[in-house]
Amino acid sequence: MFPNSSNLGRPPFLPKHQQHNNFFSELPLNIPPTLLSHQQIVDARFNFQNAALSRALLSGNLSTIPAVSPQPLTYGNGSSGPISAAPTLFRGRKRLSEQNVPYDVKRQRFHSPHCESTLVNQTVPSSEERRYSFPGSIPSPLFHAHYIPDLTGCVPPLRDAQFPDPIETTLPVAKDKLSQQVLELFQACQQQTCDLNKKELCRTELQKEIQRIFPQSRLFLVGSSLNGFGTRSSDGDLCLVIKEEPVNQKTEARHILSLVQKLFCTKLSNYIERPQLIRAKVPIVKFRDKVSCVEFDLNVNNVVGIRNTFLLRTYAYIENRVRPLVLVVKKWASFHDINDASRGTLSSYSLVLMVLHYLQTLPEPILPSLQKNYPESFSPTMQLHLVHQAPRTVPPYLSKNGSTLGDLLVGFFKYYATEFDWSHQMISIREARAIPRPDGIEWRNKFICVEEPFDGTNTARAVHEKQKFDIIKDEFLKSWQRLRDKRDLNCILPVRATIQKR
Repeated sequence: MFPNSSNLGRPPFLPKHQQHNNFFSELPLNIPPTLLSHQQIVDARFNFQNAALSRALLSGNLSTIPAVSPQPLTYGNGSSGPISAAPTLFRGRKRLSEQNVPYDVKRQRFHSPHCESTLVNQTVPSSEERRYSFPGSIPSPLFHAHYIPDLTGCVPPLRDAQFPDPIETTLPVAKDKLSQQVLELFQACQQQTCDLNKKELCRTELQKEIQRIFPQSRLFLVGSSLNGFGTRSSDGDLCLVIKEEPVNQKTEARHILSLVQKLFCTKLSNYIERPQLIRAKVPIVKFRDKVSCVEFDLNVNNVVGIRNTFLLRTYAYIENRVRPLVLVVKKWASFHDINDASRGTLSSYSLVLMVLHYLQTLPEPILPSLQKNYPESFSPTMQLHLVHQAPRTVPPYLSKNGSTLGDLLVGFFKYYATEFDWSHQMISIREARAIPRPDGIEWRNKFICVEEPFDGTNTARAVHEKQKFDIIKDEFLKSWQRLRDKRDLNCILPVRATIQKR
């Protein structure tokens, strides 16, 4: 439904009266529209041997798993994908270095082929994308034609829905130096279509392999790769949906992930590098795809990630100043070493929510509360097979606030350096305001409280040391003072070096 959205909106589960045992296995793969040709997908398929894999993993007898001989993997250009012989070390949750790309940034309109997305202020699919938004609408040339699922009564055919045509919009006008620097950084570092292609290809192949163990499962690409706030260096986040019911994250999810880890360590070891099971509140398997050189985090049934991906994607595209501002803040936080939840600082998700909250709380808001204005579209209890439809109903938000990107960036740092009450307030984009901290155990003795808009948990719970909290506050204060006085992005973030690193 969104440009290059990997068809995340495909209903993972039908209503109970339409469910049957082989629903997942019969769905066609959710390859994104117009990204790769059918022949390119076929050429790029991994050469995995799958005989007896499910029995071996479930029985624990890994000796029966057949050996895998490395095969050259090709992407669309016909060149072999890089398969590194040396292991790559993981540093927390962040990627290592990015390959250098020549600095060739040009001012782009959002319909440029080099941009990740063709839409900014209109969160509806173009006529071309409508062909592939739902299984069972119009067959895609990327799909095998042997099966088209019958979803009648679950999701109406897209051709029957009445949507306004998408409106072409441009980047915000930048007349001052600071705003121009923000735009320059955004255009250079925003996620490109080729970056998304790599992640989607890995997701497609892994889904096929995991379905040999869990036939009814589906693997979804979520998070920054799809919510509109991805960069060229963004990791890939994957959600493995095993069943409709919730999964106990401490027991069942860990067991499922241990089986996935075994699969990665044995059968797929020539393609997946150093899979690690991280026993966090929401456990994940962290791994690196040797072909795409992208790092991934894979969780089980953390379906709130599917919901918030669509919510954030809608925020990203209803106002054209949102994405550039968020990207610069993420790059700034990474440069100052305060963007790594595994090391006790802020996650990228928390940073995005902090930017959205700031834009909601201005005297003349730049963003509304989508959950207040469209409660039925973004209900936390909405069935998953309907979640994908919600953003199509949200029109662009026309704010009377004409602040430049530069002014907004300075104001962002000032808000958190001097105005927000960390001790007594909680950040809430659901309410579009700072609200008093709850009394629950989730919020006690926490230095930063950022409400997850669907499940109400604290997305900033990783900041549990006063020393790290003080460092975060100090960076906000120093950055505000420097930017206020110099109005030059380089005084808080080296623009050229950041662009080269991406």
